[in-house]
Amino acid sequence: MEGIIKKNGRYINPHLSDDKRSLWEFIRWKTGFYHADGVPTKPPADFSYPFTLTPYDRSLPSAVWIGHSTFLVECEGLNILTDPVFDHYCSPVPFKGLRRRSELPFPINALPKVDIVLISHNHYDHLDGKAVLELFRLQPNILWILPKGLLRWFQRRGITRCMELGWWESLSLNTCKISAVPTQHFSGRSLWDKNKTHWNGYVMEIGAKKFYFVGDTGYNDQDFKKIGFRFGPIDLSLIPIGTYIPKQFMATVHSSPYDGVQIHQDVGSRFSLGMHWNTFCLSDEPFDRPPYDLYLAMKEKNLPFDTFVPIDIGTRINW
Repeated sequence: MEGIIKKNGRYINPHLSDDKRSLWEFIRWKTGFYHADGVPTKPPADFSYPFTLTPYDRSLPSAVWIGHSTFLVECEGLNILTDPVFDHYCSPVPFKGLRRRSELPFPINALPKVDIVLISHNHYDHLDGKAVLELFRLQPNILWILPKGLLRWFQRRGITRCMELGWWESLSLNTCKISAVPTQHFSGRSLWDKNKTHWNGYVMEIGAKKFYFVGDTGYNDQDFKKIGFRFGPIDLSLIPIGTYIPKQFMATVHSSPYDGVQIHQDVGSRFSLGMHWNTFCLSDEPFDRPPYDLYLAMKEKNLPFDTFVPIDIGTRINW
């Protein structure tokens, strides 16, 4: 399968030669080894991202940010949920440092009918076991789209209406087409299963519209250009802009706002929304710093600010 590589039973990233993700490197990060140059400060007190939200129009496709990488996207009567995380913690047991820092805009039982759920990978901040089981209880007819190797996790919980997709594989339904695309990341829910399952982004084509759920990823100069070549231009992209400091430790598997803007350009995104910030504290940049760095990146590249926006959690926006 194009782009997917396994070595000794574990998936690897084809464009990544040096992934500083060992336990030793984690310890070095936590003991300050990577902070010789300091960390970013909070944004200026008077900073506000230069964007004006237009009134919501029910007749147009929409997206609402629920938090972190969880969006509810509506288009042509389909409701698509991405990486549904509703728990108060993004960890296997409650841990203060991984507690949700922002309120959910609504509870899981307030969701409308969900047709499709896209799962990018199995990390706890993207695959919430409690939310999956509650969604299945409330809405057993959801179709779950999964990366390679994750089907068994769902089947063990009695969820069988699932489809695994590998990179560049597609599934055509009556009203849409779902394609799995590369990301540069890793997987694992314990110390023993690292990279035993794969990681995906997804492009959905619904009528004349296309939206791209990037998932979780570091940047490389090959995959996103290929995605843009095959699918661009894209009407809506959901792009991670958080968890990027310290850069030396994070950059291989997480996107900074500067990386996010490059992805936005590579795929030919007409409109992008920032995600993977303002929910859990998983890195060292100030919690409210990502929008400011996104502003600086857009300004540096002389791009219209209203084409890549860091909306507030709970905001519903047309695309």
